[in-house]
Amino acid sequence: MNLRYFKQIIPAAVVMMAAAGISSCTGDLDVTPIDPSKTMVVDEVALYTKCYSNMALQGQGGQGGDCDIDGLDGGTAGFVRQLWNSNELTTDEAICAWGDPGIPAFNYNQWDDSHPMLAGFYYRLYTGIAFCNHYLEVCAGVDATREAEVRFLRALYYYHLMDCFGNVPFATRLMSTPPERIERAELFKWIESELLDVKDKMLAPAARKDSDDGYGRADQDAANLLLARLYLNAEVYTGAARWAEAKEYAVKVINGPHKLWTNGINGWSAYQMLFMGDNGSNGASQEAILPLLQDGVKTTAWCTTLFLQASTWKGDMDLDGDFGTSEIWAGNRARKQLVAKFFPNNDAPQVSIRDMATAAGDDRALFFGIDRELEVSTPSEFTSGYSVGKFRNTYAGNGTQHNSQFIDADFFLMRSAEAYLIAAEADARLNGGTTSAEGAGYINALRQRAHTSTPSSYSLAQILDERSRELYFEGHRRTDLIRYGYFGGDKSGQYLWEWKGGSQNGASLPAYRNLFAIPAADINANPNLKQNEGY
Repeated sequence: MNLRYFKQIIPAAVVMMAAAGISSCTGDLDVTPIDPSKTMVVDEVALYTKCYSNMALQGQGGQGGDCDIDGLDGGTAGFVRQLWNSNELTTDEAICAWGDPGIPAFNYNQWDDSHPMLAGFYYRLYTGIAFCNHYLEVCAGVDATREAEVRFLRALYYYHLMDCFGNVPFATRLMSTPPERIERAELFKWIESELLDVKDKMLAPAARKDSDDGYGRADQDAANLLLARLYLNAEVYTGAARWAEAKEYAVKVINGPHKLWTNGINGWSAYQMLFMGDNGSNGASQEAILPLLQDGVKTTAWCTTLFLQASTWKGDMDLDGDFGTSEIWAGNRARKQLVAKFFPNNDAPQVSIRDMATAAGDDRALFFGIDRELEVSTPSEFTSGYSVGKFRNTYAGNGTQHNSQFIDADFFLMRSAEAYLIAAEADARLNGGTTSAEGAGYINALRQRAHTSTPSSYSLAQILDERSRELYFEGHRRTDLIRYGYFGGDKSGQYLWEWKGGSQNGASLPAYRNLFAIPAADINANPNLKQNEGY
């Protein structure tokens, strides 16, 4: 089965879920349809596909269709869009020029329990869980491999809820009553148990292109990588460190078939090719462990890679070549602390993207500085701050875009480069704060790919900077800063960034900001819930 084009259907038996997205009316499957042209027979493949497409599409009708979540639009409740907003705009990497409700609160770390975009993310995650629970109830025993994948996806949705919201509603079946609240540490144990149970039942790991069967499906290395990520942050989630397991599962991925993509072509670096319009076919997808599939004709969505690209580009950046879409939104760009990861003396030149990477001596420095200010003196002005040209719909190889508006670039939600960074950090934490030769080798594999220097060892602080250089704008940064103690809490004031806490020079954040507030609507609807401390 190839998920290159999501089926734009869903079984009639699937209904809109209320009460945190995981309850439904008793007897939904026992009714006779009023319209005799409709079938109430569950389409197993379509429901299985829906469990995936929840992350890549806003709903059933493409660009103009309704959102899967009643009362919200696709932008507000798009998975990638709000994963990105909540984990990038709140950090030292990104800031947005727009005034949409919720954006300034992200920029200045001032969200509350009525934040519309956090509510959209929360309900999108629970909608995904509802689809997974429904599949596991009505399609159990149909296909063991797909069943294991759906359990993995449910665990992934719960992982993001645990990471962002802490103690949350929990159910593994559709319910007609409000679900119980689960403590964060207990949810960690459940996610761990699920992943350990399903990982060997999933597809065998393989490097795939979009023409191959299985492309877009989570294989065994998706479970291994999520376990590595889970263990890396175990001390935050449970109070007990699990560094050895983090390294163990990361190394499983490193030793598997999802190798780093290292072959640039036609003037494009190997790193750039990971984020281009033909990344499913140009070879870079060998690094993709869980790609979210996009196509300019078949999957027209505002909330996935179109958002990542359009929100970061302005028309004057086209001197670096056509970027493959008419959508140019000029919103998200870099805070100076991100650029400083490549230019520590704050001397980044005002040059094009290609010239910037050359000046940095690092292929990953994909910034545009012409007519830009390095410092974000005016958050509402896009040119106040360097632009980021990481995502583009240009094709590195042969072929052309399928559509002039919507884009073809898949989003590699999980890629093997993360495993190298997890293994290196876990190695350093197991060795007194500095990598062994083995740990340094993992980082140097990434730096060699980027054609930059390769030191013999790395401190924990250097590893945190390296994570930013490799993974910036991919939705990891908030979790990393929390793990290091630099987001909220006692060490918050030790690392400040522009507009942190609403101050231009940065201000420390209280520890409660390490979790988002559970949406007030869900607190009011479910008597089993308790709001996170501080809100």
